[in-house]
Amino acid sequence: MLPVIHLLEKSSFPAVHRSSVRVLQANLGYRCNQSCVHCHVNAGPNRSEEMSAGSVDLIIDFLTLNPGISTLDVTGGAPELNPHFRRLVSAARSLGRRVVDRCNLTVLSEPGMEWLADFLAEQGVDVVASLPCYLEENVDRQRGHGSFAASIRGLKLLNARGYGLPDGGPSLALVYNPQGAVLPPPQVELEEAYRVHLREEYGIQFTRLLALTNMPIQRFGSTLLSRKEFASYMEVLKGAHRPANLSAVMCRDLLSIDWQGYVYDCDFNQQLGLPLGAEKHRRHLSEISAPALTGAPIRVAEHCYGCTAGQGSSCGGALTARPAGGHHLDTVHGRA
Repeated sequence: MLPVIHLLEKSSFPAVHRSSVRVLQANLGYRCNQSCVHCHVNAGPNRSEEMSAGSVDLIIDFLTLNPGISTLDVTGGAPELNPHFRRLVSAARSLGRRVVDRCNLTVLSEPGMEWLADFLAEQGVDVVASLPCYLEENVDRQRGHGSFAASIRGLKLLNARGYGLPDGGPSLALVYNPQGAVLPPPQVELEEAYRVHLREEYGIQFTRLLALTNMPIQRFGSTLLSRKEFASYMEVLKGAHRPANLSAVMCRDLLSIDWQGYVYDCDFNQQLGLPLGAEKHRRHLSEISAPALTGAPIRVAEHCYGCTAGQGSSCGGALTARPAGGHHLDTVHGRA
């Protein structure tokens, strides 16, 4: 069976060029307290890769030298498990940058992480929290037994510190992922379903919902291959491609940094080892000038259809209000 990368590299996906660099997305490592089925990073408790103090220093210097970058987007694994997480976040905030923490919620309940909720609130960090469904059965199937209950505890901790409340507190965005090889339902309708259910059942509030398409790479890509669903899922993505989404894909204003400090056009390309733009070899952040990347080509492959299918998908959720033809809300109850 061919590795996923060999099934994705040859592609007819349209050319995309970077407009500017406004977001620096840093992957602090692949260590995580969970092993989710849909994870495109293949993160888990047994992964040991993590960003070093030297690479963290390099990111801080890069932000200092490039004032046009307005946002540091911190991801993983569970980025909070990196011992340099607090120093990086504090430095970025002191530089006046918005910081986004992509949090799996359950890490807030991990032993030794009691400081996390207070730290995020004190620093004014925006939280993007993974909650792939509002139903316990579906979440536990996708993320492991007990994950939903731990996620609810995490959300209550964040609400208690002002996150997601309507009075203008810190932003708390929730992330939905489909249960299997299907596109997400319309984000607007799904957000309302989340909002009603979480408020009525648990008293939880949040700022907005981000509906993300599962990408056919790493753990999810391997699952598709093992189930002989890879080709059919790619047909779904390509068949739902909308050219109008190309202008809003995340790679147009984002740089992705891996745990070793190497640079990619997006987090998905990072996981596939696809070098930046037209480069033949990967480049290190120490070799990059953000302004020089304006107008540069972005490396594309078949998985890019995951960002332009239907309502579109990016780190910020749907790119359009509703996909062409629509997808019924019952998709949220689907089985993997």
